Formats: sequence, C-alpha cells, structure tokens
Amino acid sequence: MLELQPTLIGPNIKLRPLVEMDFNALKSAASDPLIWAQHPDPSRGTSLGFAAFFDVALKSKCCLVAVDRALQSVIGWSRYSNYEPGKRITIGYTFLVRSHWGSATNPEIKRLMLHHAFTDVPEVLFTVAQHNLRSRRAVEKLGAELVGQEETPRWGQIHVIYRLTPTLWACQSVAEYGPQSVP
Repeated sequence: MLELQPTLIGPNIKLRPLVEMDFNALKSAASDPLIWAQHPDPSRGTSLGFAAFFDVALKSKCCLVAVDRALQSVIGWSRYSNYEPGKRITIGYTFLVRSHWGSATNPEIKRLMLHHAFTDVPEVLFTVAQHNLRSRRAVEKLGAELVGQEETPRWGQIHVIYRLTPTLWACQSVAEYGPQSVP
C-alpha cells in the first residue's frame, strides 16, 4: 500500500502532509486571481472558495504542501487521488504561486510524487481542465500521453485524461536530459 501523505524531499522542494494550520499560508498563496485564470473554478482564489477547496483537500488525507526549502515558505500544493493499490493513482489539484511558474518547481514536485507513486503502481493519471493549457503543457513535458476525456463536465468544463507509466516517463527523461536522468 502506498502512503498517500508522505514527506518527500528534493533539492529545492519539500512536500509534506497538509495540516489544518496550513490554511492561512495557503490561502495567501492562492489569493492571486491569475493562478486560477485558466482554471474552471476561479472561485478558489477567493476567501470563501478557497476555504471549501482547503476543506476538501484536508479531508482527502492525500494532499501534500509544497515548501520552498531555501525560503522556508509555503508555495502551493498537489494531491494524490483515486488510488487503486497496485494499479493506478491520479496526481492533480496542483497550484503554485506565480513566482515559481516556469521554473523547475512543478517538475520537481511531479518527479517526487511520481517516484513515490511508481513504487506501488504502474500507471499515473492526470486529469486537467481542457482549456487549462499551462497545466496540460506541464503534464505533456513529463511524457504523459493523452488517453481520453471525462464524460461529464466539472465546473462547466470537460477534463482531459493523461496517462504516464515508468517507461513513458523514462523515454521523456532520456529525450530531454540524457540517459543519466532515467528514473
């Protein structure tokens, strides 16, 4: 069985379990409306919307807070969901402060979570709002392949489904960084 709220430490990012005391720091991080501009539920950037989003994440017991190790500051989160032991898991609900967009932060978060997930499952799924191009590009850079879409819209938007296996991930890593990067 996969531990769904591990502490994972990378060179620049620490992922740790979400706790109730994280609310204020994460609410502040999520308050930038541009974070949610491509998201189908932009209310997450408001006090009321974020409170509901936080509550669901806390109850999930699968959410990991991203901490910038150099700054010792909370910069966002990501979550596991839909875990089927030995089969698959979904990674998603990721958000980051804009100061960390376009940097190595999101790839490092995903690498940490993928390394951990692949100790138990041969497949990781990502569901992304169809029009959230920034998130779709980030998942595609990992080597994930588009495999379908959800039947029913959520927050008024269809979500597309990407699939990543250790082999696909390794192929993308070799293509992008050379053979020394194979997970």
